[in-house]
Amino acid sequence: MEPRTYPEFSIRYPLLLTTLMHRPVSLKPDETGVVYRNPDTGQYFRFTWRQWYERTCRLANALTALGVQPGRPGQPGDRVATMALNHHRHLELYYAASCTGAVLHAVNTRLSLDHIVHTVKHAEDKVVFFDDSTLPLLETIAERVAPPVEKFVYMGDEAEKPDTKITPVYSYEALLAEQPPEYEWPHLDEDTYATLCYTTGTTGAPKGAMFTHRQLYLMIMHQMAHASFDASPAVMPLGESSIIMINVPLFHVHGWGVPYSSVFGASKVVLPGRFTPQGFCELVATEKVTNTNLVPTMLAMLIEFPDLGKYDLSSLVHISVGGGALPLGLKAKAEQMIPGFTATSAYGMTETAPSTVRSFITRHLKDLPQEKLDEYTVKTGLPLPGIRVEVVDEENKPVPHDDETIGEIVIRGPWVMEEYYRDPERTAEVWRDGWFHTGDVARVDEQGYITIADRVTDVIRSGSEMVPTVLLENLTATADCVLEAAYVGVPDPIWGERPLGIIKLVPGATEREEDICRFLKVEGVEKGRITRWMLPDFMLITDDIPKTSVGKYDKIAIKKRLDEFLAKARSVREL
Repeated sequence: MEPRTYPEFSIRYPLLLTTLMHRPVSLKPDETGVVYRNPDTGQYFRFTWRQWYERTCRLANALTALGVQPGRPGQPGDRVATMALNHHRHLELYYAASCTGAVLHAVNTRLSLDHIVHTVKHAEDKVVFFDDSTLPLLETIAERVAPPVEKFVYMGDEAEKPDTKITPVYSYEALLAEQPPEYEWPHLDEDTYATLCYTTGTTGAPKGAMFTHRQLYLMIMHQMAHASFDASPAVMPLGESSIIMINVPLFHVHGWGVPYSSVFGASKVVLPGRFTPQGFCELVATEKVTNTNLVPTMLAMLIEFPDLGKYDLSSLVHISVGGGALPLGLKAKAEQMIPGFTATSAYGMTETAPSTVRSFITRHLKDLPQEKLDEYTVKTGLPLPGIRVEVVDEENKPVPHDDETIGEIVIRGPWVMEEYYRDPERTAEVWRDGWFHTGDVARVDEQGYITIADRVTDVIRSGSEMVPTVLLENLTATADCVLEAAYVGVPDPIWGERPLGIIKLVPGATEREEDICRFLKVEGVEKGRITRWMLPDFMLITDDIPKTSVGKYDKIAIKKRLDEFLAKARSVREL
């Protein structure tokens, strides 16, 4: 008699987010795993891993009671939308929705109202979960999104429902109280869709990227594995001894994967609601946070915070900076003001879930002087294991590794999106010749480190040359007086375009435009970092630098206001 085998539990065992969720509750069920502080009331909510898991089980039962249906490969389950801050309920939804077979759609609530409506209707969300922070916004658009939305669930600290015209509305805590704390998680196919993320819509309507359990599982495993290649003693890998604060909004491309890696790593997770410099400092000091993720704008806000020195931030070991280039000047200023921690760069896109490239120190570079190591940690970095990243010329051939030649970043790998959701035309624009074309341009050095140079659409084309704006922005930010710097091209009758610099100074700085220009000549031109023709023709010092919903310089908004900025700018071409 042939023995019965169980390939579905061995060689074909599915890679599911459910596996990530089970680890901390089986490893240390009675230790505090999730901490949330309401940023408005200051009230703390602390849960052991067992309590958090039981709440997630109750939520899974509640989703079933609400009629949310699972999907299967090629056929997504019902879409469950979230419009919320970073709190424990949002983290519970990250697992309950996906692990029941539904699709989690974390809505970017910083988009325009029209774009928010577009994403909800395009995704065909069935249920929307919201909290106090998004109630006014949702009341504005509720009639526009119903249908497809059938039900709304209020995530408040208490069981009471809010006084609102939105209907039908349910209470999150009341729903959980009605359900049992056990749930039989389905044995899903790993190719079942788990999440749907939308781009920020800076070049048209937001585009949707859908990801399967398998894709997210593989991204997290490789994301965590990369730490074993990092020779920097200052970088603590995620794990049981780490305390992780999730500052990046959970609507921003899976919170950069941290809700998955921190839970699987059984790290204590600290949720601040929303980011503020004071709230950040208070939670780091109170919870002894070791690791976190920030966009450059957040890091700049910390440097500006006048009470920074009043807090004990000595527990901080590592901050990963993404969502934009990490200028060496910003890194140096932050590390000087918060001794003992290291800030490093990372790069990804909505379409790559997002992790693709991270900056870290390889073992053969670890003995370099600290100044040189800092230069490597602000480069965009090296590809994560398990994914291929190339920088190619217009003929799709890899560019020389000379740290000068610019090409487009192209990517292929197991967690790159297959297609834009319900958008074959724009899918065809980015998937060509077996590679996903990012639209970002970069250069590669002799060690293989990639440095983002610009978006293809943001490069300043001056005569027959290209001026990478990120190069100018990073160099300008190394000036002690500069906090942020953005560059765009302005029309020129001879050269086509010339650079305009828009600069924000550190608090208390008194330098003027001519001082910044002299700095660029001395530190840039004379030291060979830039050529003389890259120097800006115009410069403006201001506190008003437009940014996108995720903290990047909004070059489209700047260009729309170009006449306004030029009218205030100073001509520095003759200086």
